[in-house]
Amino acid sequence: MKQTIAAFSFSVLASAGFAQGVSYDLFRDADVVFLGEVHDNPVHHDNQAQAILAIGPKAMVFEMLVPEQAAMVTPDLLDDALALEVALGWNDSGWPDFSMYYPVFAALGDAKIYGAQVPREAAGIAFEGGDMSSVLDGAGAEFGLTNPLPQMQQVAREALQMAAHCDALPEEMLPGMVMAQGLRDARLAQAVTEALAETGGPVAVITGNGHARTDWGAPVLLPKEIVSMSLGQLEAEPESDSPYDLWIVTEAAERDDPCAAFK
Repeated sequence: MKQTIAAFSFSVLASAGFAQGVSYDLFRDADVVFLGEVHDNPVHHDNQAQAILAIGPKAMVFEMLVPEQAAMVTPDLLDDALALEVALGWNDSGWPDFSMYYPVFAALGDAKIYGAQVPREAAGIAFEGGDMSSVLDGAGAEFGLTNPLPQMQQVAREALQMAAHCDALPEEMLPGMVMAQGLRDARLAQAVTEALAETGGPVAVITGNGHARTDWGAPVLLPKEIVSMSLGQLEAEPESDSPYDLWIVTEAAERDDPCAAFK
């Protein structure tokens, strides 16, 4: 099922391009809901928080956390934004300001938190083209990391990596970048599978739009019996069909020129 939307029934978005409302009924049959984002867009995190309140997940998977960080989060910390930020070492993480993400944490309730950030060693193996069967505690093959991508997909994904880096990457870096991206998809799928097995679901996932794609992102790597839905949050209307079950368009975040560092 694919459906274009501009607003949840529980969240009013900035876009006026569409008028259709969406209720939680659209997620009712899903074991897993991927809530995509542009990382530095605060509106996207507010929308995620509203979605979490509506879904009431038993488990939350964060792309931004390693398992050790996820295990540190207690109910007391969830009530104290500054203490949670310090406990997670967020300022040293490289992710956007914690004030953007705190509404998501504040909405979690009793959900069990899982961290799906890729370990640095595994990322290095992916980038250098090493043995991917050894990563993810030996589960690399289980989550598709030992299979070569179809040629058209490989080319498309390399082009996206180049565009995301302002057309400034050496071409020889692109295969490693694509493999590293695939590793992050696989790690998310692994964490989701674990979270669903341990809690019974539903599971909600906080991740970038690229990992929430239904054509080659983390949803594709889940076991076939798991029913997932994916929401993409975009800053401009796509030129063609978007690779999400549902997608919304919001105003773009205010940000400096992301390509300035490459000039």
